[in-house]
Order: sequence, then C-alpha cells, then structure tokens
Amino acid sequence: MKDKNLPDGMEKEENFAEMFNNNSMETDRLAPGQRIEAAIVKITAEWAFLEVGGKGEGYLDRKELLDETGNLTVKEGDRVRAYFMFSENGEMRFTTKIGLGPAARAQLEDAWKSGIPVEGTVAKETKGGFEISISGGTRAFCPFSQMGLRREENRESFLGRVLIFEIIECGERNIVLSRKGILGKERQEKTAALKETLKEGNRIKGTVTSIQKFGAFVDIGGVEGLLPVSEIAWNRTENVSDILSIGQAVEVVIKSLDWENEKISFSLKDTLPDPWTLSAQNWPPGSYHTGTVSRLAPFGAFITLGDGVDGLIHISRLGGERRLQHPDEVLKAGQSIEVRVESVDRENKRISLAPADISREEEETAAILKQYQQRDFAEPPLMGSFGELIEQQLQEKKKG
Repeated sequence: MKDKNLPDGMEKEENFAEMFNNNSMETDRLAPGQRIEAAIVKITAEWAFLEVGGKGEGYLDRKELLDETGNLTVKEGDRVRAYFMFSENGEMRFTTKIGLGPAARAQLEDAWKSGIPVEGTVAKETKGGFEISISGGTRAFCPFSQMGLRREENRESFLGRVLIFEIIECGERNIVLSRKGILGKERQEKTAALKETLKEGNRIKGTVTSIQKFGAFVDIGGVEGLLPVSEIAWNRTENVSDILSIGQAVEVVIKSLDWENEKISFSLKDTLPDPWTLSAQNWPPGSYHTGTVSRLAPFGAFITLGDGVDGLIHISRLGGERRLQHPDEVLKAGQSIEVRVESVDRENKRISLAPADISREEEETAAILKQYQQRDFAEPPLMGSFGELIEQQLQEKKKG
C-alpha cells in the first residue's frame, strides 16, 4: 500500500480509470462500483480504514466523512456504506460517493469508461425525463425511456427515490444516465433463479405494478408477467382499475411460461371459486330468473344470470312470430329481462335461455294440448277444435 502521508497530488496523479484495472486476486469477489457496508476501525489525519474481512484492508479518504464545517460525521466503530474502487497490494480503496469534490468530473468520466454504476436521487421531472442528483451533487439527466424496462405510468412515484444508474454519456456539459442495463441484468439473474422453481399451474404471490386497458402487470419477485383482463374475474371486466390498483398484493395462478420470449401469463380468477360448479343447482332447466343483457351478437343475446355466468337466448327465440335480423331490434345492452332456463351444459359453460313470456305461452299451449288429448271423446263434445280451445283459454286468462 502507498504511504498515506505522501504530499497531496502525488497519488491523485494516477489515473482513476487505470486504478480500476489493478485489482488483486484477493479481491476477485468485489467488482468496481460494488457497494458494501463496513465498520470503521481507524481514522487518521488522511484516511479512514475499513474492516472488510479476509487478508485485505480497506480505506477511504477521510475528507469524505466531513460535514460542511469540517467536522467528522462518524466515529471509529460506526458502519458506513461505501463503493469499491480498486485494489493495490492487497489493500482496497473505497469511496462513499463517486463524483465527490474537485475530482468529481474525472471520477465520473472514469466511471463511465469503466462501466461503474453510480448512485443518484431523482430530483425532479423535466422535459423528456428526470433530473438526477448524483452522489456528490453533480446533476445528470435520465430520459423516461431509460428509467425502466418499460415506461411507468406514475412518474411521480420516482421522485425522491435513490437509485443506481449507469452513465451512458458523459460530456463537458451533460451527463446522461440509464437504469435499463442494470434492471436487465437483475431481471436475467432473477429469471434464471425462477426458471428452476416456477411451473404452469403454480400459485404465487405478486404485486400489481401497472394498470392497462388490456389487463395488469404483476411483479413476482423482480420478474413481471401479464394478467389479462379476461383472467381477472369470472364476470366480464370493463375497467381494470375498478378491481385492481398499483401496489396491490395479489395471489395468481401461472397460466403460461414462455422463457424464450420472456412472457409470463397469470390468472386471478383461477384462484376464485368457479361459479359454474353449481350452475345446474342455481339455474336448473325449467326455472325462471331475471337477468341483464350483457352483450348482443348477430346470433343472439347474452344474459348475465350471476357473477361469471352468462346464458344465451338464440335469435330464433326472440321476436315471437317476427323474424329478426339482429337482437338489437328488441333488446339493448343493460336491459333487465326475465328468462327461462332451457338447458345447462356445465362442462362447456353454456346455458340456453328463452324469454319468459314466450316460454310461459308455450307451457300453457302444451298444457291445453295435453288436456285436449286426454278428453273422453265418448262424452258429448263441450267445445270445438283444438285451436278454438286454445283461443278460449287465452281469452279467459285475459279476462281474469
């Protein structure tokens, strides 16, 4: 290790970037820019020595531990957070802030060339991105597109946060930062770990990170997947934000894993009871119910009977004797309608319906037919033809 009492300037003449290339084999476990927490074992007039374990010794410039009035902000035995810079003769140089003091510009340029990450605080939003205050007070800029793997909806959520950045441009006036590379590496590491444990069909806890019209993105530990709008609930979801919110904790089922294309699909409704399980008991054939028209299609009208359960009235069962071109001639979305269940196919999640008034008329006609067929024709005829009988019954019903 060099004499820490050398005249000021002699040691600083060594190029900051070149020092990073002098790492000894004893510190292979530390990479330039890697952050540690260590106890201060000794403070001298020039240096503060750190307990970093192993055979090596860590040190950093004492000036970094002074406040604006020149007083020490720590004492021996305190722990500090520092970044590894380089190693020489088994002794490791650290800094608490890259970009501090008169040599800040040179340090940042060397950090840029060497790919060393820097720590910065998101100070404010500016045109096209954020102003970042790098450790040491240097101002930098990070475009919106470089703040993450995808653009976040809530930009205000970044303000005041302390984040790690890479320097992608270091000019005389401007310093441009990015988080995409760092996040990409973290994602790769976490994806590799999850590959060993995740399987389709697994239940896993996550956090909602973004709300979109087509669904929501859910983070399951550094890796995001899509929760499609069709998989949020058993009933039809119009607005995702009515059910989910950013930061909400959820438990989802993994529907599909496509590691090659980095796509994961989730389902929230698969964690909920399937309303079709009791469909035959809740809506048995022949029963009458009041539902809501949820959707109109050229072939018929979908009627919501309960959460996640829709039945279909075929267009041929609408309009009475009049032939319809489209169900919207007699129905509209949101309309309440009484229906009769004609059949239930639980396996294929299908319920066939008919309008209640038509079904009742058919039932009455069938009852009259049965009555007519059971007549004792040996007795004197009390009524006319079957058609006349139906007409008579219907007229009596209207009078009643």
